[in-house]
Amino acid sequence: MKKELKTLTRSLLVMGTVFTLSACSNSNSSSQSTNTKDLKKSMSWMTTSEIQTLDQSKMVDTTSGEQAKNVYEGLYRQANNGKVVPGVAYKSKTSKDGLTWTFYLRKNAKWSNGDDVTANDFVYSLRRTLDPKTQSQQQNHFSSVKNANAVVSGKKQPSSLGVEAKDKHTLVVHLDHPVPYFKQLNWNPVNQKAVEKYGKKYGTASKYSVYNGAFVSEGWSGTNLTWKLKKNKYYWDAKNVKLDTVNYSVQKTPSTDYNLYQGNKLDGAYLDTQASKQLKNQPGYRVFKLDRTEYLTYNVSKNKDLANVNLRRAFSMALNRKQLANTVGGANTVATEFTGPQENVNNQNFNEYSRKNLKNQQYTSFDKAEAKKLFNQALKELGKSKVTLTLGGDDDDVSKKVMEYVQSQLEDTFGSKLTLNVRSMPKTTRVSNMLNGDYDVDFTGLTTDYNDPYAMLSVMMKGQNYNFGKWDNAAYNTALEKSDKEMNANKRMKYLLEAAQVLNDQQPLTPLYHDGQAWMVRESVHNLGFNGGSFDFKNTYVTK
Repeated sequence: MKKELKTLTRSLLVMGTVFTLSACSNSNSSSQSTNTKDLKKSMSWMTTSEIQTLDQSKMVDTTSGEQAKNVYEGLYRQANNGKVVPGVAYKSKTSKDGLTWTFYLRKNAKWSNGDDVTANDFVYSLRRTLDPKTQSQQQNHFSSVKNANAVVSGKKQPSSLGVEAKDKHTLVVHLDHPVPYFKQLNWNPVNQKAVEKYGKKYGTASKYSVYNGAFVSEGWSGTNLTWKLKKNKYYWDAKNVKLDTVNYSVQKTPSTDYNLYQGNKLDGAYLDTQASKQLKNQPGYRVFKLDRTEYLTYNVSKNKDLANVNLRRAFSMALNRKQLANTVGGANTVATEFTGPQENVNNQNFNEYSRKNLKNQQYTSFDKAEAKKLFNQALKELGKSKVTLTLGGDDDDVSKKVMEYVQSQLEDTFGSKLTLNVRSMPKTTRVSNMLNGDYDVDFTGLTTDYNDPYAMLSVMMKGQNYNFGKWDNAAYNTALEKSDKEMNANKRMKYLLEAAQVLNDQQPLTPLYHDGQAWMVRESVHNLGFNGGSFDFKNTYVTK
């Protein structure tokens, strides 16, 4: 459960988190009695890393995204069955040409300070996110909005964006061209008064924000490892929110969180591989599937060695993904592609389509002998006899195991010709380093913002914020640009495959595995929401 790392129906997510439309119904039966006398008002939950920020426009990590899902609400929400349901917007309509979208907002939607949630809060949010001064990592999701690219590049002012408040409760969005996944996009509103009041402190602690979701954040100081979600009395649907408090703590070692679970200090505990195998048949054992890929990212722009394609291919082929996936989690699956396992085009799974149609798939296949050949070829091209690199990653238990495995596999394969130093660090530090290009190879992960393959593939286009190593390939960029405008599903699938083929051949990143999380969850916890790789407690209740 890591995270890092970006529809007008994506209220399920947030502007600022790289997490999404994967959906998995993992709730206990909702037929239990919901008589308030039978319910507990609080529960204790965990996550594996620190909150990076509560600023909707700057989120890039999973923990921040999970908080946002609970304390903010966009135009729509995502239900456990994957369907989009109304959030702040109770209905919408689109023009026949697909270029104009109109959203009608609830008049009883309010912020936690009592302010009304208005159309201007959405306008202000998008303008702020796409303003280069904000340095948001979510700008690429809204490139189809009129003038978005010009605003991001600094050629036009944010006020020129194709988004307007027709009146207090009517939001209108104008697109440059229709996009096939637009219904899956969304953004959270931002309270302008709060941003102007707190300035640079906005979102850096619980007290420096206001909230419009089912809960408010309380007690996060900006660095601490415990905080609370408290029921938002101003939330428009507060009467259906059963929990008053969710007590959060960061637990980086699975054995520790399971001990806390056994001691009734946690209502849910993330399990490592060994515990997952041992507890698989026990009551409360749950598996949550994510639309997420864990991978190695290479700094191809600053490290001349990693700019060599054969070196990257050699690293990829030296890794036994099946063994790695099983080593770090019993519910993980092998990833030979960057796109998530639940992404579809016109109800056709993209990864299944890719595996049938991609050529030269050997670069993501385990082949130690071929890996050695490619590595030696790379050394010859580089004019070197040895390569020394640093592999960075988070300081949680799973990340450490992954990095230890990768280090062992690569150094065992390439011997004295490779030295791979490992550096573990807090996620906030690692993410900051990647965004600044201060790394060689990093272990990271990405969850989709919507269940279309473009969501993942687009982050590796030229100039995109999640393209940490600043890789640039003209054929890749062109294929994705065409796919973004193509409304014919079959033609669009071919463009997306072209992009996936380039990514497979060039290996600017090396996919490792798709996440599946094994948890122990108390049987007294019901209607636990899980979508987009994170938990949603709006409809959760706990029986005594």
